[in-house]
Amino acid sequence: MKTPQQSYPKLAKSLGIKSIFLKREDEHPYGSHKGRSIPQMIKTYIKRDGIRNFVISSSGNAALAAIRMTVKHNQNNPNKQITLQVFVGKNIDEKKLQDLHTEIEKQASGITLEQVERPKQETFQLDKEKIATSLRQSTDDLALEGYQELAYELMKIPDLIAVFIPTSSGTTAQALAEVFVKEQPTTQVHIVQTTACHPIATALGATGEDTDSSVAGAIVDNIAHRKLALVSVIEQTHGKGWIVNDEEIEAAQKLVKQTTNSDISPNSALSVAGLKKALESKIKFEGAVACVITGM
Repeated sequence: MKTPQQSYPKLAKSLGIKSIFLKREDEHPYGSHKGRSIPQMIKTYIKRDGIRNFVISSSGNAALAAIRMTVKHNQNNPNKQITLQVFVGKNIDEKKLQDLHTEIEKQASGITLEQVERPKQETFQLDKEKIATSLRQSTDDLALEGYQELAYELMKIPDLIAVFIPTSSGTTAQALAEVFVKEQPTTQVHIVQTTACHPIATALGATGEDTDSSVAGAIVDNIAHRKLALVSVIEQTHGKGWIVNDEEIEAAQKLVKQTTNSDISPNSALSVAGLKKALESKIKFEGAVACVITGM
């Protein structure tokens, strides 16, 4: 499912670069870039393994994609229903939590949502007991496949020299980088993390302050199982890691609003904030730059 990728000359001029494209994954039918992968994982598990019960721990976007996929499947397959259990943390953003509840209430067939202290552990336990199959993108390489189409869409941008992407587990960034290394090695992949969660960016040499929280609350994977693989492939693209604070995120949101009249979430604004930081460090981009606007 293609999403818009539009050039914004006014934003590019404000940043002092030749060309910038915003890849609007927030306009994906499944709510975010997670819609590239979560639905495909569910479809594969159903078709390949006959699995009907799923569980996911999520800070928002992945849960939304899983909920919408479950609703769609059950609408189209009344005799082969699937179930989904969603675990979210106690500190989830209240608006995100309400959005998820609203989504479930539309058509709650086979879907439950529970707010718990340790959502990952609850998910692991159900998977371990074979009660439900975990949709865990941080360790399941099946998750990489769905994001490859995003890379191929980005490759259609003329003279694309770099892509900036907000990063938690690193699954999306790894898939993008692996495609670019093989198909278009002139394109760099840069990952952007927050002052509250930055293990991958740090491994790539980024420096920044440490805080207990961030306005970009979807960046939560401090374990980063994909760190070694991702660092290796990012370095092959000649990309880097960036750490941005709340002030920089909010400034990026404001700049995008002023120059494109678009409202983007703090999580999405990470990509633009990372680009700004790269430019401030005197990195030059002679071609087009794409910033992935990931979702809520």
